[in-house]
Amino acid sequence: MRFIFLSVVLAGFYACNKNTYQTVYPTLSDGRYDSEFPYKNCSEELDKIAKTVKKIYCLVEYDQYSFKRSDQISPETINDIRYKRVADQKSFFSESVHGTATIIWRDTKRVAVLTCAHVVDYSDTIYAYYYDGPGKKTNILESVAIKRKHQIFIRDLPEDGLLEILAIDKDRDIAFLGNRFDELGPQIKAFAYPTGNARKLEWGSFVYILGYPGGYQMVTRGIVSNPDPGTKGEFLIDALFNPGVSGGIVMAVKDGVPNFEFVGVARAVSAKYKNVIKPLKESHEEIYNPNVPFNGDIYVKLEKDINYGVTFAIDIETIADFYLEKRDYLISQGYRMDNFFGIE
Repeated sequence: MRFIFLSVVLAGFYACNKNTYQTVYPTLSDGRYDSEFPYKNCSEELDKIAKTVKKIYCLVEYDQYSFKRSDQISPETINDIRYKRVADQKSFFSESVHGTATIIWRDTKRVAVLTCAHVVDYSDTIYAYYYDGPGKKTNILESVAIKRKHQIFIRDLPEDGLLEILAIDKDRDIAFLGNRFDELGPQIKAFAYPTGNARKLEWGSFVYILGYPGGYQMVTRGIVSNPDPGTKGEFLIDALFNPGVSGGIVMAVKDGVPNFEFVGVARAVSAKYKNVIKPLKESHEEIYNPNVPFNGDIYVKLEKDINYGVTFAIDIETIADFYLEKRDYLISQGYRMDNFFGIE
């Protein structure tokens, strides 16, 4: 009797085990983006994709001219006077940022990359105004900053890796960059997986994000939380976002790995902003003794507190629309990126 009972228990165990296997590993061939964790190793594919995702640098320098309030300098009069002569003080400041760009096209001489506009876009002239007693901005200039240098580059590219802005849309936060080089070696790879359809992402769709948070190339994963992009073509994912990921690619998986599809670009994170008093030079530029009172000039800078886990991404449809708008111009400059966008 004891043997019979044991046989029944074992039979029941194997039956339950089989049912569990079928539940945990349902058929993947449903034509929808996967919402389950990948069931097999995909490190080799991610390694190939990572070779197309690059850290992009943007360096910009400004000459800044400050004016006394009593001089009553306004934007209307600034063009009519030699502001360099009437400026009460001249100073210099620079901005150096990095982000993420993906090589989406190349031929024997040219390369084109995709990134976010805010990574590379800087105004030629920046105006700062005085405020009156109640805190209302006046038309009197406190300072004007004139851009004197603007460099965008990827170190992995030849000839210093300098890039030019080919097309940019500040509202949609998209930029195509490129340049022509004397020679592009075989180590320069373009993204080879197809573009997908972000509008078909669902609640819980599983995505990978590749970028350079904190300057280090990393891959992370996230879950789509609002699969219906808004007017700007954005959707939300819960991936952790750090400075440097802007422009990082978002890839979904359809019917199991390695069926990756390019569905968007990470662009921004939910954040709060605050004004902070800082010296002109940052800690990496000059060492300050915390035990000695600081007597130098101080400046107010805007600082961002990131709300981690709330990341906005631009959908691939919005990026494709922008390419179609600029397609004739880009082709005239030698950049036909039809293959990447699936245009025959």
